[in-house]
Amino acid sequence: MTHKLEADGIELSFGTRKILKSVYLNCETNVVTGLLGRNGEGKSCLMNIIYGSLKADIRSVRFNGTSVLQAFKRPDLLTYLPQFNFVPAILTLKRVFNDFELAFADFEAAFPEFAGRERAKVGQLSGGQRRLLEVYLIIQSKSQFSMLDEPFSNIMPLHIEKIKELIQATKPRKGFLITDHYYQHIMELGDRLYLLREGQTHLCQSRADLEWFGYVSQLVQ
Repeated sequence: MTHKLEADGIELSFGTRKILKSVYLNCETNVVTGLLGRNGEGKSCLMNIIYGSLKADIRSVRFNGTSVLQAFKRPDLLTYLPQFNFVPAILTLKRVFNDFELAFADFEAAFPEFAGRERAKVGQLSGGQRRLLEVYLIIQSKSQFSMLDEPFSNIMPLHIEKIKELIQATKPRKGFLITDHYYQHIMELGDRLYLLREGQTHLCQSRADLEWFGYVSQLVQ
């Protein structure tokens, strides 16, 4: 069964500055939806509005046509990787994997450098290892949709390729909404691409569309 997540008519202002203007975004299971845009365009704000952790001026977020105001209370529907660390440092990896109902052995198989570290605390990991752990947890979480905000930042190139493989392997059972300033990875993974520009989303079919909006050329400069 295909599940659908829609954000429709999203508007957000900070004082007199309009950040988002009637934003529309459509995600489906078995689809990787990429969200591109320059810094400050409101990509993280949009994800937090969808998640229900940021109040918008106008907001309509629907899962299979049903409005959900606080998706952060529904991990069966949506999980979210923020830019900051979210797993408490005092927890052991064993406890974290138990809480997410995931097998640590599968994580070890994907990333052998974690072998035998099941009883280590999250705070004992390096910054890159901790980020890798959190990315893995959200990708493999048992939700209909997962949002990933900068999943490739502070990650080794070898691990980035593995993460992309995991997303593709998991895609048949869930939908992804992903944003990252490494836009090449988003373009490679994305079945559907939105560009957030001047407060509005634009559906893009190719790099040529991104160039037409000035996004790619601005990054290259």
